[in-house]
Parts: sequence; C-alpha cells; structure tokens
Amino acid sequence: QVQLVESGGGLVQPGGSLRLSCAASGSIFSINAMGWFRQAPGNERELVAAISSLGGINYADSVKGRFTISRDNAKNTVYLQMNSLKAEDTAVYYCNAHGVRLAYQVVNDYWGQGTQVTVSS
Repeated sequence: QVQLVESGGGLVQPGGSLRLSCAASGSIFSINAMGWFRQAPGNERELVAAISSLGGINYADSVKGRFTISRDNAKNTVYLQMNSLKAEDTAVYYCNAHGVRLAYQVVNDYWGQGTQVTVSS
C-alpha cells in the first residue's frame, strides 16, 4: 500500500510564500516522476510542476519564476516552494507520484488527499 501525505497548505496574503511537502510511503522501489497539480472550483485539475527522478523539471507557464519544485529521492519526498503568491493560485493542491515501481508491478499514478491553498487579503 502506497500513501502520499501532503502538508504545508494554508491561508496567505497576496505576495506571500508557502512551502508544500509530500512524502510517499510504502514498499516503493522507485518513483519515476513526482509533481503537483491543482484544482480550483469550477476548473479542471491542472499540472503545476513536475520533477523526474533524474531532475528534469516542468512548470506551468503561470507559475514560472515564482514556484520551485525539488525532490529528495532517498526520502521519496517532493517539495513546492511558492513565492509571490497571487489570488489566482488559490486551489486545492494535489501531490502525484507517477511510474511507481513496487515489488511486482509498476503503478501509473498515486495521488495525495489534497491540501488547500488560499491566497487572500
């Protein structure tokens, strides 16, 4: 059984910062890519940022220059540093682990439970 546990969401004023963390636990041999998605009310879930096991990184255009994704492969943990937050960043943020190698299989995707980020004055 694999679980993704997120932390670090909350309420912050415009221009402020938050750091999200997500730790994957279970009988994991390796994880190909880890990332963050977000979903605002009435919108589809969208990719925010993703990082591969080799360090390749992809950002949504809307967060480039403001958000930084990083990863600790030894701890199966991914982080998202969010700076210069805007009201439009308000959403539920979901952690994703893609291409998870277990003892006898590879599972495409695991998801965290989501953490609320609210940017408001």
